[in-house]
Amino acid sequence: MTSTKLSTKISLAEFLQLPETKPASEYIDGQIYQKPMPKGKHSRLQTRFSTEINRVGEPNRLASAFTELRCTFGGRSIVPDISVFSWQRIPLDANGEIENSFSIHPDWVIEILSPEQSSTRVIGNILFCLNAGTELGWLIDPEEKIIMVFRPGQQPETKENQDNLPVLSSLEDLQLSAQDVFSWLSLN
Repeated sequence: MTSTKLSTKISLAEFLQLPETKPASEYIDGQIYQKPMPKGKHSRLQTRFSTEINRVGEPNRLASAFTELRCTFGGRSIVPDISVFSWQRIPLDANGEIENSFSIHPDWVIEILSPEQSSTRVIGNILFCLNAGTELGWLIDPEEKIIMVFRPGQQPETKENQDNLPVLSSLEDLQLSAQDVFSWLSLN
């Protein structure tokens, strides 16, 4: 099963007026697609990985990771599993607090493939982000234990086992291999 197409074409403005769904819906090329409900492996990787990014990125105000954050830019409204923003790019409101609405592309977009999810649509969203200015994209496949790395203007790379993973340039102290990431699935 893939993400569910919910309606005929509507405008982005109309989509943004609709109530949020659980799981989240995304607006892509005039269509609404509901993402699949995350399962155990997906949820574990999403929680653990965002915590690790914030452990390294937040104390020195380098970057922050957000889970399931709606990002609306370039005519799309997507909800990546993890969106990472360089500190200076995090939108703030008049009180200096984090905005509720993010109308910019993430600096690093991370998607975790669910068993019933379309890899084509997920890769399409990652490529869309890269074309909008995103520095780095990852597609994590928990079943295959492979991480596909996407960078602007380059062919995707697959990383597995002890391969060191590229991270956002401001987070160079975050040293991880694919094996480190997938070890989070085991509670032994």
